[in-house]
Amino acid sequence: MTDDPVPCLPRGTRLHHDRVRDTMVLLVPERALLLDETGNAILREIDGRSTVNTIAARLAERYGAPEAAVMSDVRDFLGGLVAQRLVDYR
Repeated sequence: MTDDPVPCLPRGTRLHHDRVRDTMVLLVPERALLLDETGNAILREIDGRSTVNTIAARLAERYGAPEAAVMSDVRDFLGGLVAQRLVDYR
């Protein structure tokens, strides 16, 4: 794996707005993960072409936050999802 991987959603995984809970969820076969604003913002940036660094830079600019802090949050969040096999790296 490279130092700046490209995250992607595995087959059968998608973002979805849960109308009952009025929140975004990550739907995977047989389960759903409720997302907070941060998780939703990160996952919305996954397009199968953008690297983790690119995603973090976009979010830092959008929210006026320090890029190093955003990078750490993005890497930690995606790393947790990769460990659960909810996100893949290309």
